[in-house]
Amino acid sequence: MSAPLLVRLPGGGLDLQWNMARAENGVEVHRQGTQGDPEHRGPGSGEPRWGPQHPGARELAELYSPGKRCQEWVSVIICFSLMALNFCHLLANFHLSHISYILLGIVAGILTADFASGLVHWGADTWGSVDVPIFGKAFIRPFREHHIDPTAITRHDFIETNGDNCMLTLVPLANMAYKFMTLSPAELYYSYPWDCYVFSLAIFVTLTNQIHKWSHTYFGLPRWVTLLQDCHIIL
Repeated sequence: MSAPLLVRLPGGGLDLQWNMARAENGVEVHRQGTQGDPEHRGPGSGEPRWGPQHPGARELAELYSPGKRCQEWVSVIICFSLMALNFCHLLANFHLSHISYILLGIVAGILTADFASGLVHWGADTWGSVDVPIFGKAFIRPFREHHIDPTAITRHDFIETNGDNCMLTLVPLANMAYKFMTLSPAELYYSYPWDCYVFSLAIFVTLTNQIHKWSHTYFGLPRWVTLLQDCHIIL
C-alpha cells in the first residue's frame, strides 16, 4: 500500500490523501479520506453525513455499557479456553485417514462462516432497532453504528471487536468438549470429520469481525495481514 501524502486544502488545512489504486497507463487514481475521517458533509448541511462526529454515531457509541463490556470479556475468555481444549482433543484423536476430511471441513467451515456472517449482517441491518429490549443495545447497535461511522470498528480493541462473535461459538464448542470427554474412542473416530468442520466454523466465525476491522484499517496493518488481503484470501 502506498505511503500517505499530505495535501494542503483550501484554508490552509492538511488532509491525508491515500493512493489506493494501481498505476495503469501512467495514470494514478486516488482515494481521499482516512480511517476516522469525520468531515464528510452533505450538500448545504453543516453536519457531517457520517463519521465519529455524526450525532447519531456519538449517541450509538455512548450506548456501549460496562455490562456489555463484561459480557464480551467473559465470552472471549471462555471461547478461547474451549478452543484450546478442543484443539488438544483433536490432536489426540487424529488419524492419517482423517486428512482429507480435515481439509474438507476447513473449507466448508470457511464457506459457512462467510455465508452466515453475511446473513447476520443483513438481518441486523434490516430488522429491529436499538430500542429492542436487551438485544437492541447489545447486538443491533454495533451494526447501526458501523453504517453511520464505518471506521468506528478500527478504534475498537480486541475485546469489543470480537466479543459477540466469541459468544456465538460457545454452545457448539462446549458441546464438542463434552463429546470428547464422554464418547468412546470408536465414536470419536467416526464423528471426527464433523468435529473438524465445527471447529473450523467456530474459528472463522470468531475471526469475522477482526477481518472486517482489518478491511477498514487503511494503514499500520501487519505485513502478513496485507499479504492475505493482496491474495484475496481475506477482505
